[in-house]
Amino acid sequence: MAGMGFVRRVWLTRLSKPAAERPLYRHVLAARPRRILEIGLGLLVRSERILQACAHGGEPPHYVGLDRFEGRTTSDPPGVSLKTAHKRLHALGRVQLVPGNADASLARLCNHLGTFDLVLVSADTDERHLERSWFFLQRLLTPTTTVFVEQRTPQGGPWTTLPRQRLDALAAHGLRRAG
Repeated sequence: MAGMGFVRRVWLTRLSKPAAERPLYRHVLAARPRRILEIGLGLLVRSERILQACAHGGEPPHYVGLDRFEGRTTSDPPGVSLKTAHKRLHALGRVQLVPGNADASLARLCNHLGTFDLVLVSADTDERHLERSWFFLQRLLTPTTTVFVEQRTPQGGPWTTLPRQRLDALAAHGLRRAG
């Protein structure tokens, strides 16, 4: 897949909606992560845009998406089915989709996934499951991994980077609560 054109890059980083996601796209275009983990896929628009922005000759990005898919409840935010996600994302990179809650999926797979350059944690992820996920997520990071966390707001909050010290504190807290 060819790289993204200048006009598309400008639109993505300066004009796309929701505006809160623009920092993600700027980071992806600058850093060109090769391995991406996304927790909470929602309607896939963000996932598709990120994979398109990562495309640049050579090897396609490796993308792992964790979501509840068909396991969503009526109180969960809207999302897509596993089959729809596969259909829409498979041509954009080496895609691995994992259904289930974030904590159970990470506990089961963290020793098999390897490390990631970029981790995205959506505000759509259930707090209870996310709290137990930080410990396992810690194992998937390198010193250069960038972790973005979406803040909870009704409009879809801003995405901010999570410093490693904060992630370590969250992991220790989650481990104490689980133990």
